[in-house]
Amino acid sequence: MAKKQEEPQEKILDVDASMQGTITFKDPVNLRINGSFEGKLDTRGVLAVGENAKVKANITGDKIIISGKVSGNITAFSSLTLTGHAVVSGQLQTPVLSILEGAVLDGEVQMSAGEQEVSEDMSLGDVANFLELEEHVVEEWAAKKKIPAVFQSGSWHVRRSELERWIQEERINS
Repeated sequence: MAKKQEEPQEKILDVDASMQGTITFKDPVNLRINGSFEGKLDTRGVLAVGENAKVKANITGDKIIISGKVSGNITAFSSLTLTGHAVVSGQLQTPVLSILEGAVLDGEVQMSAGEQEVSEDMSLGDVANFLELEEHVVEEWAAKKKIPAVFQSGSWHVRRSELERWIQEERINS
């Protein structure tokens, strides 16, 4: 008799409290914010902002669903949905945007033809924070071409998608 395999349960991280700071996930996670948050959100997977949530943050993520109030710039690499209760103020960048009846949007929208075109240009400071390293180490790596960085107009620039691809390659080669 064949044993029925249990499907892995989807893991959701619920945040109901008031928080301030930077939240960064390098691996996919389903994050739902129901309280208030102020700072910076850098997620992978699905980010849901609940109806009663109040968020003042720049948000970067794969799939983002907003039902509450958000003030800040939003970059969604896969899709962005504003439900009927959403109130959003900021600059939006995404390849797929859904705005349901009743949602309020005060800002500008930049849409691309596909996921690969939505890429955030990062400074070396952003890269250092993302990699949890000192900025001088990241600058040294950029100069030695150890990371995918380009020197333009007097400063280093790194495309987030290229950095993430480099990280995955490093994990495979380790």
